Amino acid sequence: MDYVKGITFGFMSKRGEWATEEARESLRLMKEGCGADHVILPIVAEQDTAQSIEINWRRETVLSDEEVVGMIDYAKEIGLKVILKPMVNVSDGTWRAHINFFDHDVPCEPKWHEWFASYTEYLMHYAAIAQRTACEIFVIGCELVNTDRRENEWRMLIKEVRTAYQGAITYNCDKYQESNVTWWDAVDVISSSGYYPIDKWEQELDRIEAVVLKEKKPFFFCEAGCPSRAGSEYLPNDWSMAGEINQESQAAWYAAMFSACEKRNWVEGFGLWDWKATLYKKDQAKFDDDYALYNKLSEGIVKNYYENIE
Repeated sequence: MDYVKGITFGFMSKRGEWATEEARESLRLMKEGCGADHVILPIVAEQDTAQSIEINWRRETVLSDEEVVGMIDYAKEIGLKVILKPMVNVSDGTWRAHINFFDHDVPCEPKWHEWFASYTEYLMHYAAIAQRTACEIFVIGCELVNTDRRENEWRMLIKEVRTAYQGAITYNCDKYQESNVTWWDAVDVISSSGYYPIDKWEQELDRIEAVVLKEKKPFFFCEAGCPSRAGSEYLPNDWSMAGEINQESQAAWYAAMFSACEKRNWVEGFGLWDWKATLYKKDQAKFDDDYALYNKLSEGIVKNYYENIE
C-alpha cells in the first residue's frame, strides 16, 4: 500500500453537490493547500432508525452515480488517488455505531441477516463503481461498532465484495475498537478513526501497534481530525462539544498527532477530517469552529507534514 496523504472530501454532500465547478475547485484547493495525494470520497446513505433493516441508498438525495464517477475521474485527472467510502447514517440522528439487533433471531423483531442483506446490496453497487473507476482502496464500513461482533456476516460480505472489486479493501473501525475486530485477516488494510486526545497519542499508538504487528497488515487512520475549538484537542471525537473558536487548539492537536505517528513506521497515512465540497469564503475561516482545514493554521501544518514525510 502506498503511504496515504489523504483528506476526506465532501462528507454529507447531497445529490448535485459534486456536479459543480465549485466542488471541483474545492478539490483542487484541497490538493494544493494540504499537499494531499489521496482523497477519500464518502457517499452517505441513511436508514430511518438504528433498528431499521433497510438502507435507503436509492433515495433521490443520495449522490448520483454520474457525479460520483465524475468526481473520481476529476480527482485522478489532477493527480489524486481515490479511496471510495460508502457510509451509513441514521436519519433520526442516532450515531451509526448504535445500529444494533438481537444476537439471536426473535419473531417479529428486526434481524441482523436482514440488515446485512440490505447493506451488502448497497456495498456491491459502489464496489462495482470502485472497480470500474480503478479506485485504489474501497472502504467496506465505517464506525459500525455494534456490527463488529458479527464476524460471520462480515466475512460473507467481504467475500461477496471481492467478486465485484479486485483492489485493496479496508474496514474503518471506530476509535478504541482496533483490538475488538476479530476478522482483520479478511481485509487487506486495517484502518481506524484516530480521534485521540492530544496527550494520549503515545499510549493509544502502543495499543494499536500490538494489533498491527499481530495481524501483519498495513495500517492507516481512515479518519483523524479535531475541531478548531478551545478544549477540543482533549476530546476531538466530540463534534458537539462547546468551546470558543480556537485555531491554535486544532493546530496543536495536529502537531501532536503527526509527531507521535511519525515515530511509528507502521502508520502508513491518514484520511484527515475534513474538507467541504462547498467552501466557506476564505476570510470566514476565523469564524469556523468545525473540523474543516481550509485556510486555518492546521492546513499549513498538514501541508508541511505531507510534503516532507517519506
